[in-house]
This record gives sequence, structure tokens and C-alpha cells, in this order.
Amino acid sequence: MNREEQFQHLEHLRQEARLGGGEKRIEAQHKKGKLTARERIDLLLDEGTFVEMDMLVRHRSKDFGLDKNRPLGDGVVTGYGYIDGRLVFVFSQDFTVFGGSLSETFAEKIIKIMDQAMKVGAPVIGLNDSGGARIQEGVVSLGGYAEIFLRNTLASGVIPQISAIMGPCAGGAVYSPAITDFTVMVRNTSYMFVTGPNVVKTVTHEEVNAEDLGGADTHSSKSGVSHLACDSDVEALQTIRRMLSYMPSNNMEDPPRVNSTDDPMRIDEALDNLVPENPNHPYDMKEVITSVIDRDSFLEIQPDYATNIVVGFARVDGFSVGIIANQPASLAGVLDIDASIKAARFIRFCDAFNIPLLTFEDVPGFLPGTHQEWGGIIKHGAKLLYAYAEATVPKITVITRKAYGGAYDVMSSKHIRGDVNLAWPSAEIAVMGPKGAAEIIFKKEIANAEDPEAMLAQKEQEYRDKFANPYLAAERGYIDEVILPRNTRVRVIQALHMLQNKSDSNPPKKHGNIPL
Repeated sequence: MNREEQFQHLEHLRQEARLGGGEKRIEAQHKKGKLTARERIDLLLDEGTFVEMDMLVRHRSKDFGLDKNRPLGDGVVTGYGYIDGRLVFVFSQDFTVFGGSLSETFAEKIIKIMDQAMKVGAPVIGLNDSGGARIQEGVVSLGGYAEIFLRNTLASGVIPQISAIMGPCAGGAVYSPAITDFTVMVRNTSYMFVTGPNVVKTVTHEEVNAEDLGGADTHSSKSGVSHLACDSDVEALQTIRRMLSYMPSNNMEDPPRVNSTDDPMRIDEALDNLVPENPNHPYDMKEVITSVIDRDSFLEIQPDYATNIVVGFARVDGFSVGIIANQPASLAGVLDIDASIKAARFIRFCDAFNIPLLTFEDVPGFLPGTHQEWGGIIKHGAKLLYAYAEATVPKITVITRKAYGGAYDVMSSKHIRGDVNLAWPSAEIAVMGPKGAAEIIFKKEIANAEDPEAMLAQKEQEYRDKFANPYLAAERGYIDEVILPRNTRVRVIQALHMLQNKSDSNPPKKHGNIPL
């Protein structure tokens, strides 16, 4: 071939690779409401920044007629590009090629970009749309999965890893997204499960469809496997772009700070009347969050799972922060198994990537009952305690109302290295609620009284007056300051500026043994 023919041949190969499984399969992908692997990358990355790697890779398998079908790229598009001008690596599985099934070479392409991402300190985004392992390759494809799992594990806490589930993801394929930091799913077109509906029916005789077993809403509200459910591929990709804006590129960097247009000295007098006079009445903690943070900066994570605790990213005076907040409007803000796991994992992510923690506390304690005790609330609640105690990033806590018992300790108290601990005048910091305390302390007096109910009410009020306030804790220095609610934003911003050069560490060790 002369030079012109060489160039034409190269362009022909590139055009062939870009078509993936061909026009008919691309059309079928679109009919399902799904974008192609390349269309997804184009929407995810800044326009024109994608640099593809291994476009001309072909599989090496010869069994079961595979040697007669060797498409270029082998079912996954890999490379790097930029999001908001910051380097990221991406792989996008192509369902039009062998149903996106993973082969040895398919895995090698993903492994290559993961290794490169670790070397240069950049996030990895995986766009999953695959039927699973390529059965014709047998154990070789399984080995490919394991190589990816290893790299997911080694990269954990070093570079951010985000998974989008944009089609099927089943069997061994689910464990890579499960190890990554965040998983985004698309409603009605994506699902995840270890075993599909047919196997479930055979083994357990349960009748269930793919959507109910492992769809986006199931994993976003019941299992907690998915962090966010989106209505389309486009929304999922936009969500990932936004999510990355709160994170540093790696664990050696600070998260990006933006120029905020929201007044750092803004006060909100509405907060002064937000907490009801009756301590048993609920209110929405999200009103506190949105008042304190920069306007329109809150990205809630797992909004439909364990709704008694709220977590998410936000900005405060341009600083990226991780929000953890008890939600009195759901189960009175009590801590249970799901809430503890949800918050603990989010805290550990923020700590790994130098994102300060801002905690809003109104917690009556841990949820009682046989379901919780038999389900292991002790060890699961300890995960949350462990995560807060281990964290060395700036930690700011605002107690708005209840801070009872062990839950007070757990929620980033001064005793587990909270840096700045503030309380509103409505805060109640005590071993337990006034009624329960009075029933224990004054048991005999109440029992012997002419009117036990009146005596209980009297003793309850005595306990409330003495202990159900923030001032004894403030006397001890467990609370740094009791503040007017309206000034919360100002005080949080002052604390963030003071703490921005904080340095703290844990004892040298291979790793801790978190109660899993």
C-alpha cells in the first residue's frame, strides 16, 4: 500500500470501530431509550476532549465460532478526557457488540485505563451496559473481572470512582460498581442483580421481574446499592458531571473551591422559629441545610434510602463540604441500621478525599426493637461511630434539638475529635429524654405519689429544666458556643476558614478493623 492507501485503510478501520455492532444494533439501542457507548462519552465529557485508547483491539478467542466475528474495540470504548477542564478516565461498555459481554481483551482495555488513572491521579468513570461475562471464553473472562475488582480495591480512597448503570449489570459484573464510590442508575432501562429472575424462581420459587428485583428504584430505596436514580441516560451523565465538581481528582488534593455569589454574612431569621416548641413535633432538617449552604448547591445522595438521615454534597462560601443530618421528619431522626450504614460510607468517602464534614444533629437515639437488635444495630451503629472517629478532615457539628444518649457521642461529638461543635438554644443534650429519665430517677416518688401522673409531669419538667438544654455541655466545653439559629451560616463559614489548614492523623497501621 502507498501512503494514501495506508491512510485510507486506517480511516476505514476507525469508521468500522465507531459503528460498534452495526447500524441495526445501534437502532435497537435507541429504541430501548438508551444511548450508544460513544454517545454517552460525548455527553459526559467536555466537548471535543475525548482521546480514545485501544480502538483497534480485537479479541483473541477461537472457540464456538468467535474467530469468525472479531469486531474492533471488542465491546468497550476506553480513553480519557476532561470534565470542567479536569482530567478523567472513562470506559463505556457497548451493548451492540456481543451484548457488552466482558472478554479477556475487554477487561485488559479497562485495566489499562485504571492503571493509568492511578499513575496520574485522576478519577475513573465506568458506564456499564453489559450482559455479563462472555460465556464462550469461560474462566478467562472471570479472570478479567477479578483483575478489575483488584484495581477497584487498590484505587479506593486514592482516586474517585463512579459507576453508571445504563443497562443490564448482572452476576459478577455487579461487584465492580459495588466497590466504587458512587453508583448511578437509570430508571426502566438498567438493573443490577447477582442472580436474575429465572434463577430466583428456580431456587426460591419467587416470582419477580427484573425491574422489581434489581431496578433503579429498588436499589435506590430498598437495598441502598444505588446512590441516585435518574430518568434518562442524559440525566445520569449530567449528574456524574455535577457530582465530580465537589471532589478532588485524587486523595492528595483538596476539593475545588468555587467563587460563591451567596453572601457569607447572610442571616436567616426564619431559623429562629423552625424548631417547634413541642419537642415531639417534627420539622424538615433540609430547611436548615438549604439555609446554611450556598444557594442551590445541595446534591443529596441516596435521597430515597434511609430517609431518617440526610447526606450529600454542598458548598459553603465556595468550599465543598459533605453534609450529614438527622431528619426529624422521618422516624423522628432516629438512627437505625440503614441510616448508620448510609452515613458511615459517605463520611469515609469525604474523609478519604479531604472534604470537610458538616453535621446537623437532632437525634433521639438508636431505634429499639427485635428487628434492629437481631439485624445487628450494635455493629452497624458502630460503623457510624468508627467513621466519624477515624475522620481527620475538618468536622463541624450543629445541634439543633435532641442529642440523646450514645447517639450524641456518635454524631461527631467533641469527644470523637469534633473540631467545632455548636448548639442552638433549643438543644437538649442528655443521656435520654426527660420523660424516660424522670421515670427512672424518681421511680419510687412517682409510685408513692397520690397522683402519679402529676408527679411524673413535675419531675419531667425538673429534669428538662436542668439537663434538656445545651448549657451544661457548654460549661464543660463539649459545646464551643451556643448560637442564635439565624447566625448558623456565618458561624459555619468562620469555622471552615479557620479549619482549612487543619492537620490531624491516626496512629500508623496497615488499616483499622471497622465492624463490618
